[in-house]
Amino acid sequence: MFLIDTNIFLELLLDQERAEEVRNFFERVNPSALFITDFTIYSIGIILTKLQKSDSLKVFLTKVIIESGINNISIDDNELIKMIDDEECKELDFDDSYQYYAAKMLNATIISFDKDFDSTKLGRKTPGEILAK
Repeated sequence: MFLIDTNIFLELLLDQERAEEVRNFFERVNPSALFITDFTIYSIGIILTKLQKSDSLKVFLTKVIIESGINNISIDDNELIKMIDDEECKELDFDDSYQYYAAKMLNATIISFDKDFDSTKLGRKTPGEILAK
């Protein structure tokens, strides 16, 4: 199982430097093994709206959230309190803590370009590292 961090989706949606790596990852990995947090969905919504890319947001919501088969995970209020007390989460900012805690709940590998996860027990992998295996 893989938890996909926000920056992975943004890399593709904004056609950034590593977009092709991300595209290959999504083409080759079964969507049923992928998870996205509600936090990521809202963050992408905020960013794309701010960039006036509502068409990209509609495509993301339709293709990724509704049609793809990627699983959505949310952390409930009681788990949020546990997240705040989690020792490893204290070393991360709130959005990274949310992703980390969700991955921990799932026992999933974090897929991210964010090096902040490197100092955690779970670490992280890039799409290219997963495809290389």
